[in-house]
Amino acid sequence: MVDIATRVYNHKWKIDPIVRSLIDTDFYKLLMCQSVFRNRPDTTVTFSLINRTKSIRLADLVDEGELREQLDHIRTLHLSRGESTFLRGNTFYGKRQMFRPDFMEWFERLRLPPYHLEKHDGQYELTFEGKWPEVMLWEIPALAVLMELRSRAVLRDMGRFELQVLYARGMTKLWEKIETLRQIDGLRLADFGTRRRHSFLWQDWAVQALREGMGSAFIGTSNCLIAMRREVEAIGTNAHELPMVYAALARTDAELAQAPYQVLADWHEEHDGNLRIILPDTYGTTGFLARAPEWLAKWTGIRIDSGDPAVGAETAIRWWQSRGEDPTQKLVIFSDGLDVDKIAELHRQFAGRVKVSFGWGTMLTNDFRGLAPNDALAPFSLVCKAVSADGRPTVKLSDNPNKAMGPADEIARYKRVFGVGDQTAIEVVV
Repeated sequence: MVDIATRVYNHKWKIDPIVRSLIDTDFYKLLMCQSVFRNRPDTTVTFSLINRTKSIRLADLVDEGELREQLDHIRTLHLSRGESTFLRGNTFYGKRQMFRPDFMEWFERLRLPPYHLEKHDGQYELTFEGKWPEVMLWEIPALAVLMELRSRAVLRDMGRFELQVLYARGMTKLWEKIETLRQIDGLRLADFGTRRRHSFLWQDWAVQALREGMGSAFIGTSNCLIAMRREVEAIGTNAHELPMVYAALARTDAELAQAPYQVLADWHEEHDGNLRIILPDTYGTTGFLARAPEWLAKWTGIRIDSGDPAVGAETAIRWWQSRGEDPTQKLVIFSDGLDVDKIAELHRQFAGRVKVSFGWGTMLTNDFRGLAPNDALAPFSLVCKAVSADGRPTVKLSDNPNKAMGPADEIARYKRVFGVGDQTAIEVVV
């Protein structure tokens, strides 16, 4: 077991680059990358860092030289032979050779494209532009770097014993959560905490703690590198990025209305079983389901990622029933801002009515609330999103208007096309 406090104390030894591998990323990024490589390889996309928590002035906390050093290091990474063998030969979701030979040959040659970094009003403006399959792989590493450099900035002046106590308290806090969760019969839970983790070492520790503490209730991690090293399942399907870019490429309102379904039609050709999970909230869950083609009702399940999660699940249940499907045979994955109390509440409400699973993110891998002076390690909401495709702006509406993004005129157009009316705003913590 790694002594995390000592490693942090000695981090100037350079033994801990923040991102160690191109597969130190979410599994769904690789699945989506293969889909994009197959269907939209020549689309030019721009990604941009967005700090929703303006009170955290990252450019004042994080040294620009350190940030550039970490980003430059990522550009030197390439797949190792062992990592390539893992992706080529492992069974994922019951399927051997999940990744096609042509995709793997491309991935083995890949080096991430350049980045653009500026400072403005206490924040970093970090953007990535290039061909979609290449540039999309910057998202998770970029977030991991900024989150961990912020943690390192807070911890830099702490002494050895202060760090030991901090991490002991953090471990105790997480273990108490695990002790609570393992009392829930039938719980299924995965680690979804890569993008806003405290650090790689902490996420790795959290996965090991879940594996021991939760037993069979722990079903895997979204982090490919940790899944490989710790011999656990790699978990993940698809994300908002796909419909956002497909929608931006639409030339007419009619094409725009069909874009989210075209994404899933392309996905349908490649995947089956538990990889057929609908993410319906990019442009409003209610309207998406009302207009969905019949074949989507046959898919395995739905991931709830914004808005009131109970409302989202009830909406999904009514939709399946209206399409003649048995909700008890469908999977609902909750993944938005979860912690112990919300997991327990949702499990009580929906266990037996649907198959319930949870993707536990930031509050698993970055919950140091109350453990540092002035609460300086409290998690915050940092995202890296596709903001344009072939020069056209992207839009995300979400089921929570506080998560909406895009130019105001385009947001208004998308609301009209997708029939999105009044929405309930929910505070975005992470």
